[in-house]
Amino acid sequence: MDATQKPLRISPQLAMYAEKHRVFQTLKSMVQFLVVDKPNDPIQYMIEYLKSENDEVIRVFIVGAPASGKITIAKLLCDNTNACLINRKSMLEDQASALATEARNYQASSQEIPHTLWAKLILEWLSKMDCIKRGWVLVGFPVSREQAIVLQEMGVAPDHVVILDAPDTVLIERNLGKRIDPFTEEVYHITFNWPEDPDKQGILREPEGLTEKATVTRLLEYRRESHGVQSSYKKICKVINADQPTVDVLSQVMTFVHSRHRSVAPYAPHILLYGPPGCGKNLQAAMIAEKYKIVDVSSGHLLKQATAAQTKIGEAVQSYVEQGQPVPDSMVLRCLEERLSKLDCITRGWVLHGFPRDIEQATLLEEKGFLMNRVFFMDVPDDAIIERLTLST
Repeated sequence: MDATQKPLRISPQLAMYAEKHRVFQTLKSMVQFLVVDKPNDPIQYMIEYLKSENDEVIRVFIVGAPASGKITIAKLLCDNTNACLINRKSMLEDQASALATEARNYQASSQEIPHTLWAKLILEWLSKMDCIKRGWVLVGFPVSREQAIVLQEMGVAPDHVVILDAPDTVLIERNLGKRIDPFTEEVYHITFNWPEDPDKQGILREPEGLTEKATVTRLLEYRRESHGVQSSYKKICKVINADQPTVDVLSQVMTFVHSRHRSVAPYAPHILLYGPPGCGKNLQAAMIAEKYKIVDVSSGHLLKQATAAQTKIGEAVQSYVEQGQPVPDSMVLRCLEERLSKLDCITRGWVLHGFPRDIEQATLLEEKGFLMNRVFFMDVPDDAIIERLTLST
C-alpha cells in the first residue's frame, strides 16, 4: 500500500509525552555535546550522558570590568548552585596538567599565554567529571573577541554569559580600596567590606601594582575589548550593573542563569480559556488563534457543525437539543477528540473554550490524553457580565 495515499495520523499523546519529558531538548543537547566532544565511542558516550542527569546544571561565563566583583559574585553563585568555580589561577596551579605546565613556562619567560593554549586548558577543566555533573562558572575569560572565537572553535559553549559593569569612577575607587587575604584569597574592601576581626584586618594585603594609573590603564583596555566579547555572545549575555549591593547583584545573576533561552524544539500550545458566560472567551480565543496561528476550538461550535453535517453524532446531539436537555459529556468528548486529533491541531496547537466546565469534565478530557500546557481563568465582575449579557440580547 502506498503510504502517501493514507492520511497522516500523529498521536497527540506523542507530542504531549515529548514535551512533558523534554525529549526534544535532551536530544538537541546530546547531539550538541556529541559533535563538540567527538568521542571514540559515540554510543557509550550517549549512554553516559543520559546517566549523568546534568540537564539542569549551570554553565556560565562571568566577565566584566576590573573591580566589578566578578570573583565575589562567582563564589556566591557557586555556593548557591554547587557549581565548580574555575579561574585563571586555579587552572595554572594544576600540577597534574601538561597544559598548565606549558602555560606556566610562558609566564616564567614573561611571554603572553596564547589564546589557543588558554582554550585547551579551559576545555580540559570543563571535561572533568565534577564540572560535567555539577556545572561550572568560568571567571574572567574571555576578555577579547579573539579569545571568545577561539573558545567557540574549541566547542566551549556556555548557556549564559554575565557581564558586570559600573561607572569608571566607582570601579577606580573600589580597586584602590581592595585588600586580599593571602591565605584564603578572599577579597575585602577598606570601605565596603572590611572584616570586624582585628586579626583578620592585620593579615590583609594590598594587591601588587594597585595604583590609580594602573587601574585606569586596565579600564581603558577593558573598554576597548568589551564590545567584542558582548557581540560574540549577544544572544546569551546580560549586562548587570555592579554598582549596587552584592546581594542585589547576586539576585539578578541567579535569576538570569536559571532562565531558559527560547528552545528550538517543536512546541504546540494547548491553551484552555475558562470563565463564566459573557467573560469574552470566544473573542479572546479568536484573537489568540489569529495572532499565534493556532486552531480555535469551541465545543459549542463543534456541536453545531456536527448537527449541520447530519452525522450520526450530530443527529444524536440534535435530539437532545430539541428536547431541551444538555448534551452528554461523552458526545462532546467524541467531537473534541475527533477535532483535536487532526493534523493541524497536533502540529500548530489549539486554544479550547466552552469545555470543560467542571472538574469531572476536566478529568474526562485528561483521560483522553488531552493535557493543557496553558490555562487562563478569565475573571470578570458579576455586574459587568450581567450588563454584557443583557445588552447582547
